[in-house]
Amino acid sequence: MSLPKEPRQKMINIMYLVLTCLLALNVSSEILNAFKTIEQSLSNANVIIQKKNTDIIKSLQLKLEDPKTAEKAAIWAPKAKEAQKLSDDVYNYIESLKAGLKKEAGLKIKDGKEEFNDHDLSSTTRFFLKGENRGQDLLNRLTQYKAGLSAIDPGIAKDVIPNLPLDLSIPTTTSIAGKGNWAYAYFNMTPPIAAITILTKFQNDIRNSESQVMEYCHKEIGEVELVYDQFNAFAASNSQYLMAGEELVITAGVGAFSSAAKPTITIDGVVLPIGPDGSASYKTTAGTPGENSKRVRISFLKPNGETAVVEKDVKFTVGTPSGLVVSTDKTRVFYKGLANPLSITGGGGAETINVTVEGAGATISKSGAGQYVVNCTQTGFVTVNVKDGKNAQRISIPVKRVPDPIAIVGGTAGGNMAANVFRVQKGVIADLRDFVFDGIKFNVLSYFVICTGKGFDEPEFEEVQGAAFSGGASALIKRCQAGTSVTIGEIKVSEPGGGTRRLDQTITFILQ
Repeated sequence: MSLPKEPRQKMINIMYLVLTCLLALNVSSEILNAFKTIEQSLSNANVIIQKKNTDIIKSLQLKLEDPKTAEKAAIWAPKAKEAQKLSDDVYNYIESLKAGLKKEAGLKIKDGKEEFNDHDLSSTTRFFLKGENRGQDLLNRLTQYKAGLSAIDPGIAKDVIPNLPLDLSIPTTTSIAGKGNWAYAYFNMTPPIAAITILTKFQNDIRNSESQVMEYCHKEIGEVELVYDQFNAFAASNSQYLMAGEELVITAGVGAFSSAAKPTITIDGVVLPIGPDGSASYKTTAGTPGENSKRVRISFLKPNGETAVVEKDVKFTVGTPSGLVVSTDKTRVFYKGLANPLSITGGGGAETINVTVEGAGATISKSGAGQYVVNCTQTGFVTVNVKDGKNAQRISIPVKRVPDPIAIVGGTAGGNMAANVFRVQKGVIADLRDFVFDGIKFNVLSYFVICTGKGFDEPEFEEVQGAAFSGGASALIKRCQAGTSVTIGEIKVSEPGGGTRRLDQTITFILQ
């Protein structure tokens, strides 16, 4: 079609063409933000996989030192370390490409944070396809890396390499120029943030490939063994009789402790830090008069690799002094959004007791003889004022929010899972474990599902509303297979008593 002869119409047509091109180059902020979310999730997954690989190397070192496994370990540990070195080299090379691309896109540091033109399509094209042709160099490095892993051992070449998630085939493209050109298909006119996400995806593939080779080497030697032979879970208190206000100290742990036992200790739902000797200490103030107990739950790894759980009740008696006594019935804190029980006894009799509360949006109501319920709408502190005609007390009690639940799929919060098992899971559950109050539930409102690795040429993601896998997320999960990495992040849940919160948790499954 020829251009019109009239100059004004020519100008209008040319301006229309220019505007059309500009609109085509404009990438929406929603798409860029989605790439940022995927990139962050992939980076989190890389950290998890790297920790797993580090644990395997530590286990191999122990096997080198064990006379029973030293001979085999001397053969396979160096091969695992060779895979680690090959992986680190190409991983760090890709990290340098990410830094260079950011600089090409006008990187600036503002208030300690990186800022660059994440929508500048031409910067990615210049960096990867012009001059040094870094795109082709990246393909060469990845190809050499895969060949290097294959050369480590014939068994690895036969059993591991065919199933690696690192796929170097050329992505499908509608561009004629991109057909047959790997670097062009990935990086031509691609927003920098999308290119960085692609690079992080390759880093994820590398860490997964490294992990599969290491696991193969490790299995050729044998499973991890714990150092100790005898073990026992214990829990004890500093006293079995206290007066109200006195300190109760509970010490719990695993006898004949080994760091490989990985104990987790909770007391009334509070997870405690583990000391160097494998024990944990819990301190609180004696409250409700009469017989009391604290539930101690200890989980640890047995020498045969199984997880054992031991629950004990530490019992003690709180004496009743003369005068006015105010005590919380569950813990020494109140929780926002819950019905917090409070017990009050006084020498003047229940009919003379006057109770008021102030702070943290607190209200109080009577639930029985000497029993009250305090509800709080904010965190902070509640001041309980009590008078019984003879005595008066003013007690400040902290108000905390209910602890975050743990997001789980199929009963676990990430790690290895068989692909066929993962594909039949129904969705994400928010599990509040070992909390002092029973029946407290969080409901999952939304989350992102991100799939990378085997079966996915590029990272693909879907947002899910509600707890159950649905819509596009269900389609992604049906395509998952051994070698796929699935990351679930941006998890939002509803809080007890109203409100929502975003969990500071990203879970990643490495499908086997």
